[in-house]
Amino acid sequence: MGEVRKVVSMSLLATGFLLANEVHAQSSVTLYGIADTALLYTSKSLNPQTGANAGSQYSLLNSGSYPSLFGLSGTEDLGGGFQTKFKLESGIDLTNGGFGNSNGNLFGRQAWVSLASPYGELKAGVQFSPLFNAGYATDARGYSMFGSGLVTYIDNVLGTSIFNSNAISYTSPNLWGLQGSVMLAMGGQAGDFQAGRQYGASLIYQNGSLTAAAAFYDGNAGGTVSTVPPTNVAFIGRLLGISYHFGSLTTSASVVNYKVAGSFNNYVVSGGMQYFVLPQLIVDGGVYWTSDRNETTNHSILAAVGAQYLLSKRSAVYTQVGFVNNHGKMNTGLAVNNALYGVTGNTVGVTIGLRHMF
Repeated sequence: MGEVRKVVSMSLLATGFLLANEVHAQSSVTLYGIADTALLYTSKSLNPQTGANAGSQYSLLNSGSYPSLFGLSGTEDLGGGFQTKFKLESGIDLTNGGFGNSNGNLFGRQAWVSLASPYGELKAGVQFSPLFNAGYATDARGYSMFGSGLVTYIDNVLGTSIFNSNAISYTSPNLWGLQGSVMLAMGGQAGDFQAGRQYGASLIYQNGSLTAAAAFYDGNAGGTVSTVPPTNVAFIGRLLGISYHFGSLTTSASVVNYKVAGSFNNYVVSGGMQYFVLPQLIVDGGVYWTSDRNETTNHSILAAVGAQYLLSKRSAVYTQVGFVNNHGKMNTGLAVNNALYGVTGNTVGVTIGLRHMF
């Protein structure tokens, strides 16, 4: 009898190891990140107290091209085309070791879990909005942290519609190149569903070299979510964008509307290109014209060019040059960090940086 128990125990133990190995083979967790820093020069800088020119500035810039961050992502295969996924992503400030490029919390960039299937993906938690994703897909400079559509985006609405708390979204499967996404984020205020409520939708069409995107966003002020920078600015956003590949050249154009409650009603019209001069050398450029429909004397033009040289698959050195001209009350800046808002007239800026991805 004891021998039988021993055989049974060994059999159960072997089965347990086999099951554990099978589960392990179907699951994965990845640590990833970006470390990006640069030297920044601007010919003018904004005095936040007076709004006047505080003079030229030289500074060490966190995230000159890509946002510095680290995160964990994971996937488990459930079989039949079903998967569970998660992502925890934190922004970092390389200049002081603190939080950066996020809503101010530990995992303030992304913190979500999802169920993916052949019928689409359902996601819950802190996530990017359909408006943000559509803008990223069609921005001429890939939402660089310097001199791109991301600067005009954050200049208008800070972190709103970028980092969405209490959010639930559904993204459809890709059907003949067309993919749709909808999102609802709840403000969390008892007795007032509209306080802090945010929703958005997008359609993105990809067919060979062509990418076309349309997106919408509507967000209310209020709610219980408290973040730094604010992510509950009341505004309505609309976007139409397109990009096309010609071999090593990609051209892009878009129109984005940021209608901020009680403030600007800005339309940002942009266009530009990216070109692989060599497999390891990339140059790009973009122009962003912003006009306030509430007061046409408020307008600006932002232009930037950049070059990056890939030292390896993970590391690159880069430089960027930008120019901005502001009229009226427009305050467009040159960079998300250290130069988000600009002064009236002309300002020139330059970055030289290093980036490593892991």
